[in-house]
Amino acid sequence: MKTRIYDMTTGKLLFTPGPLTTSNTVKAAMLHDAGSRDREFLETVREIRQRLLGLGGARPPGQGGEFECVLMQGSGTFAIESVVSSAIPRGGKLLVLVNGAYGRRIARMARVHGIETETLEAPENLRILPEAVAARLAAERGFTHVAVVHCETTTGILNPIEAIGAVVERAGAAYIVDAMSSFGAIPVDLAAARVDFLISSANKCIEGVPGFGFVLARRARLLEAEGLARTLSLDLHAQWAGLEADGQFRFTPPTHALLAFQQALLELEAEGGVGGRATRYAANHAALMAGMAALGFQAYLAPELQSYIITAFRYPEHTAFCFEDFYARLSELGFVIYPGKLTEEACFRIGTIGRLFPPDIEALLAAMRRVLEAMD
Repeated sequence: MKTRIYDMTTGKLLFTPGPLTTSNTVKAAMLHDAGSRDREFLETVREIRQRLLGLGGARPPGQGGEFECVLMQGSGTFAIESVVSSAIPRGGKLLVLVNGAYGRRIARMARVHGIETETLEAPENLRILPEAVAARLAAERGFTHVAVVHCETTTGILNPIEAIGAVVERAGAAYIVDAMSSFGAIPVDLAAARVDFLISSANKCIEGVPGFGFVLARRARLLEAEGLARTLSLDLHAQWAGLEADGQFRFTPPTHALLAFQQALLELEAEGGVGGRATRYAANHAALMAGMAALGFQAYLAPELQSYIITAFRYPEHTAFCFEDFYARLSELGFVIYPGKLTEEACFRIGTIGRLFPPDIEALLAAMRRVLEAMD
């Protein structure tokens, strides 16, 4: 695979958790129009759904698989809200496992829909402990659903979804996993993790463009959701039923984003699948960590807790450092990083996913040296 070195003519490089830098071929896939009811486009949708199930280690439904793939227009948050507002019945009770901003967002959206919701919180620099989940579920009965973020993008920490899934299954609850920033680059086996609903987005590790999210749902749980939706457009069961009936979306689909995503899936396969992508992202992360340490930056998380998706770095303890200035100067040079989202510490974040390679990381580090010198 050819390594792309940064060039101002290609636009800025995005060191963010999404939207991401995409390949020229993914962009090119959007250069023609597609009819939403055209046979060729419907075949594209069918193929995308099948490939996504394969990435989760699930067989297609026609081959005895127990999972279904539902595509949902909008951002990844739309897809999460589709699950939360559709799968939890009136009278249901949700436990959200929280160690960052995106877990808190799930709890907030559930409460907006009037769902009885409680949280089990851990510090933002620590994983959710399965034994803590087990203790909470044993101490407080009545939870019908449990939700967790796999890779909490606030810091890049990975939560142990398989061990937590075993606990949730023993408690008889349904298990919702926000795999927004992990799916496609961190191996996930839906059955092994006892997942009932896994949610991710087109513009994350599969390296598509924004426009839709997707849900990999256990069929039995999906069927239970019929008639439960609290919204019209985010009705997960109705969306699935429509796709199953004639391959079409209920409302206008993001045709160009879907064409780009099909190309992105082909490029993921050519790279060696999830394992191949993980290898590249891990190399990006290793280069970043070594370079940031050399520049004097300190990572927020302990190394053993850090994923290769995104990393939070503490602000330097120097009176001349201003993040807004730092960010703006890097952006002017063509490098876009990400603000922090921690509740108690001042940090910024750098993503190592998307169509990035170690030479791109080195180019970012060189730009940082230049900016830091200019900032004195």
